Amino acid sequence: MRNCLAKGLVAAAIALSALSGSARAHDNGGCSDATLQGDYAFQVVTYSGPPSVVVGLGTFDGRGGFKQIDFPGNGATDLGLTAFRTGQTGSYTVNSNCTGFMTINLGSNVGTVENAIAISNGGRAVHAVVAGFTAPGGALVTPLQSRVDFWEVGSEQDQQ
Repeated sequence: MRNCLAKGLVAAAIALSALSGSARAHDNGGCSDATLQGDYAFQVVTYSGPPSVVVGLGTFDGRGGFKQIDFPGNGATDLGLTAFRTGQTGSYTVNSNCTGFMTINLGSNVGTVENAIAISNGGRAVHAVVAGFTAPGGALVTPLQSRVDFWEVGSEQDQQ
């Protein structure tokens, strides 16, 4: 009987320590604008309307400022692009629970996009969906079903 009680206490202690470790893993001190800093490769996939894709490189400054260059999948054929589009700037805000929003001015002839973001892997990955889009001239457009993923350049995901 005493042996069963001792085994039960040991099992309970192991389970309790595992649970408290799991709780600590989720309470990692949170995120802030400073969580995102440096260069991130990204891809956008749009599922509604005609499917489209974009690849690019974005730079978070750790203080809420953002800039990017990108190349749409139809860039060479439909838009006559021979290089990445540049001059795209914006801002972002990160909440302590590692969610937030970013706004990117894609240029006067393209419009402005607002993304809802979720940060993972200690800031090495950012996952987003388009939450709003404003076309040139200020017309608010229904958001497309788009997925956006950023990976910090040099992170494990970027090397796969």
